[in-house]
Amino acid sequence: MLKDLRNIGIIAHIDAGKTTTTERILYLTGLTHKIGETHNGESVMDYLDVEKERGITVSSAATKCVWKGTSINIIDTPGHVDFTAEVERSLRILDGAVVIFCAKGGVEPQSETVWRQADKYKVPRMAYINKMDAVGADFFRVVEQINKRLGSNPLILTLPVFEDDTFTGIIDLIKMNYQTYAGVLGNEVKEIAIPDSYMEIAKKWHDEMIERLAETSESLLELYYNNEPIPTDIIIDTIRNNVVNSTIVPVICGSSYRNIGIQTLLDSVVQFLPSPVEVEPARATVIDSGETIEVNPLDDNFFSALIFKIVSDRHVGKLAFARVYSGVIKAGSYIYNSTKQKKERVGRIVKMHANHREEVSEVIAGDIAAFIGLKDVGTGDTLSDENHALLLESIDFPEPVIQIAIEPRTQSDQNKIAEALAKISAEDPTFKIIYNKETGQTLLSGMGELHLEIIAERLEKEFHVDINIGQPEVAFKETITKSAEHVTRYVKQTGGKGQFAHVVLRMEPAEGFEFVNKIVGGVIPREYIPAVESGVKQALEEGVLKGYPVVNVKVTLMDGSFHEVDSSEMAFRTAGMFAARECLKKAGPKLLEPIMRLEVTSPEEFTGNIINNISNRRGRLDSMEMQNNTQIIRGFVPLAEMFGYSTVLRSSTQGRAGFSMEFSHYEESNLASAS
Repeated sequence: MLKDLRNIGIIAHIDAGKTTTTERILYLTGLTHKIGETHNGESVMDYLDVEKERGITVSSAATKCVWKGTSINIIDTPGHVDFTAEVERSLRILDGAVVIFCAKGGVEPQSETVWRQADKYKVPRMAYINKMDAVGADFFRVVEQINKRLGSNPLILTLPVFEDDTFTGIIDLIKMNYQTYAGVLGNEVKEIAIPDSYMEIAKKWHDEMIERLAETSESLLELYYNNEPIPTDIIIDTIRNNVVNSTIVPVICGSSYRNIGIQTLLDSVVQFLPSPVEVEPARATVIDSGETIEVNPLDDNFFSALIFKIVSDRHVGKLAFARVYSGVIKAGSYIYNSTKQKKERVGRIVKMHANHREEVSEVIAGDIAAFIGLKDVGTGDTLSDENHALLLESIDFPEPVIQIAIEPRTQSDQNKIAEALAKISAEDPTFKIIYNKETGQTLLSGMGELHLEIIAERLEKEFHVDINIGQPEVAFKETITKSAEHVTRYVKQTGGKGQFAHVVLRMEPAEGFEFVNKIVGGVIPREYIPAVESGVKQALEEGVLKGYPVVNVKVTLMDGSFHEVDSSEMAFRTAGMFAARECLKKAGPKLLEPIMRLEVTSPEEFTGNIINNISNRRGRLDSMEMQNNTQIIRGFVPLAEMFGYSTVLRSSTQGRAGFSMEFSHYEESNLASAS
């Protein structure tokens, strides 16, 4: 039954305890018989070698468990800002999210980022304040930050209880009891009376919860005004309706590492987060008609699914992770890739438990599974029936902002590197490979230094490619600022047939490249004109200042002459090249540098620092605006000044600002020199 299914994500800032929480969920739901810890590299969900070594999540992992008759698909996501795309694609296909906050750190930088991403995809969510056992933990401070920093409406459902400064359990404000967790790894939940010392604060927050819920429910309001007992199921239904409509965020607390509060978290997921039939239906475009429709998960008339992640597996090849939005697909059947407009066969279907696979014969609406056997498929592709082809809304990924240059150490590495990079690129939409013909470098673009560092590690350890890593060069260009003419007579006698060509060229600034032939009367035969143009283009490949390509010039062939015996295409090509080089020297050559369009999102208090930093980088401000308590600063900055910017921005804004950058245009460089 779809109403008994939950598709949720675990999202948070790095080190808030996402993977630790997921490991406890797997243990308590009977999926594992031993709790894997991230600090000793035994976590089930962090299965990549780089994750085990570093103790952090770099790739989202999916699993499925059952709690009190409800199936829960869980995606554990990374917390580091460099891997924000993993969160982006997960939230795109999920129906709900558990946002974890550290009771000590509160709303941290990446907490804001993932919250904004959840806002973007309208994902209902609940908050779990973890690490209540940590020194400096402050439950109410974090709740206040959720309200003020994130602009949300938190509703407290549990309170922490301390005995002699030790976190011992929680007070459930719906049931109005005190819950402790004993036995092996907290698997015995005891519900007892609220301690006398906590009764007053428990009543205060219980009454506040009821008052706020009464504002949103007529049936609850009537019971409240008549001073009648309010049944637990009415409270739960009211909270659930508000969560589905994203008007409140339930807040509970616990300590995953100490095994306190996980059962309450699971109960809350089942009670408050929506099933696939309760969320706003996905929208799709019918390819034949262009009509926009809602995809109802209860509609079995047609199949539709969205690919949200690609993983290369050395045993089975390409795994295409998909969320099914409608219909049924069986292993061995054919589907239509509406994005690529290709028909493909689904060989096998597997449900994933981290890196372990459970083969199934079919999947239905609401399911999250991986397809094996699809050849030409990518992240964001829509799968559908060929006779009912439609396109689901794809996934937008931020553009990579940092580059490193790499080169293979040996010829055998050269042969392996292209295949390895292609596989990583297919998995990661924020990783781009650029071969720069102008500088001869292979540039790897990513979201940050850690992102590229881990890709380099994977190349060496997973794909066994030895590489050298260096700094990339900025691809400057050259142009001219005024008109110039030059006459070249190319004469070469070597005893036999000589070489002769005579050309008069004029060069002037223009938009793009243009070659104009003004030869009349056959002073240069028509068959030699393309050779002159070829020589000019060859000269423009390397400018006279620093050897960068020359752009934005108009070259006119004004006049010339030829020799009936000694002239040839090669002679006129050479003459055209020499004449163009001399024109470049006379025409006021200038360096052009790439200018990037920069957008920074930041809390308002850091605006001054950010603007000063942009100015110090030879940038100029374009616009500023406020959106949802966030300042958005836009400007233009030379690419040469942007290396290392992410590190500087994070350190100067306590890690709370983010930025995106894309190429805008080339403009005259005011650098004294460029390397």
